[in-house]
Amino acid sequence: MRKYLEQDMLAEALKGRVRYGCTRFVGMDGCHIFEICVDGKQVKRFSWETVNSYFIAQKDKPGSIQNYWAGFWKLMEQYPLEARTEYTDDEFCRALTVYRNQDIQASLASSDPIVNMFALLDRRTGKRSLEKFAEELNRRPPWLRFFYELRIQAE
Repeated sequence: MRKYLEQDMLAEALKGRVRYGCTRFVGMDGCHIFEICVDGKQVKRFSWETVNSYFIAQKDKPGSIQNYWAGFWKLMEQYPLEARTEYTDDEFCRALTVYRNQDIQASLASSDPIVNMFALLDRRTGKRSLEKFAEELNRRPPWLRFFYELRIQAE
């Protein structure tokens, strides 16, 4: 994954600045933590932990742990990808699969903000496509603006 994203597909102007990481801790039931660092600083993290923290912050009173986890999947349905700012490791992997298997214009037009992120950092995305995507930024999650601005400034 790292070689593909950092060496094969990353825009030339961002090489050496953007780094992808993956961590798996013993006892996490196969879950991973994916992170993206820019200039050595973590800027986005994808894990069950970040989604869990997001949902707890959305509720005034989380209630008991049992009630929270019993309703967790309903929360996931209630807050689709486009409505959240945090995502699981599985959502990161699904988005990466989608991104790898479609053309760059489809990735830029995707409703999945993670797919958009990969496309914004992609070497195949040109200046005109970036300008066109700027019109879409207001309809995308606020965190995505960071990656757009990173790419624009690097060019």
